[in-house]
Amino acid sequence: MPYILHHSPASPFVRMVMVVAHESGLADEIECVDAIGTPLAPGTMPVAQNPLGKIPTLERADGPAMFDSRVICRFLDSQGTGRLYPDSRIWEVLTLEALAHGLTEAVLLMTYEARLRPEDKQMPEIVDAQWSKAHRAATAANARWMSHLSGPLDAAQIALACGLGYADFRHPQRDWRTGNEALAEWYARFSERPSMQATKPPEG
Repeated sequence: MPYILHHSPASPFVRMVMVVAHESGLADEIECVDAIGTPLAPGTMPVAQNPLGKIPTLERADGPAMFDSRVICRFLDSQGTGRLYPDSRIWEVLTLEALAHGLTEAVLLMTYEARLRPEDKQMPEIVDAQWSKAHRAATAANARWMSHLSGPLDAAQIALACGLGYADFRHPQRDWRTGNEALAEWYARFSERPSMQATKPPEG
């Protein structure tokens, strides 16, 4: 295999990479190696390849390992179809991609608060603040970005869909759809893409 991806099927950032790989025709060229750990216990996270000890991390034969997901997605796109970061819309794509990553990071911090802290040390205020950030991002996408989301496929659309999917996966009790009906309809359609179906996080 040309590439080795340190991977967890539950990670939204890994999912972004794998959706790009499918859309770029490179999924069969990637060997996924399971990486399990947390910021408190690195476990089998790829600390030798990535000093930050985070996933996704992509190993390749002709250069150093690559991280984070935005770098890997852009690299894979360059090796495949080259259509996900179009020059004609590059600043819009990168800005919406950054919004999507911020949404995803906020939801991930909510997950960490629940999973890594003892119950008596958890701060609901932190969780609510992170959800407010994620919800604002979804609301901004619904208000300002629907024409972009309805256009040709790009990396920002993939990142946003994976972030919203992660919110549903880890925090199904939270509601980002009410008031964001256009975004919810777009997400439902986008989720039917074969690349999204092939990379759905595991149940449970």
